[in-house]
Amino acid sequence: MARELILETTYLVDLEREAQRGLRGPAIELLEKEAESVLTITFTIAGEMAAGLTLEERSAWEQFLSPYRILGCDMDVCWRYGELYRLLQGHGSLIGANDLWIAATALAHDLPLVTNNTTHFERIPDLTVVGHRSD
Repeated sequence: MARELILETTYLVDLEREAQRGLRGPAIELLEKEAESVLTITFTIAGEMAAGLTLEERSAWEQFLSPYRILGCDMDVCWRYGELYRLLQGHGSLIGANDLWIAATALAHDLPLVTNNTTHFERIPDLTVVGHRSD
């Protein structure tokens, strides 16, 4: 059975840059390695990609995101967000709200997160972080 992964914004930005430059870098290599995996993103990641200048045209944004399943927000995701917020705030290591939503979604669905921001997401207990390095 194929595994499922959440592709975080930093990874998608690297993937987009490599594709635009016609390069086979670490992001494309990871995508090739995970060819059998189900690739997902969160609703928050979709919003972050929509905010970027390179995908400011809706059609380009929709085309870029079309290969991925988008995970929405539900009660479990919301509860996980609250738990993470309280935990990280209590330790003085709070991360940004969007990243909290991404981590909460990954935990609620028990999915690993592919990111170029490993230091940031490794603060989250029980979150499986798959590191990715850009050029």
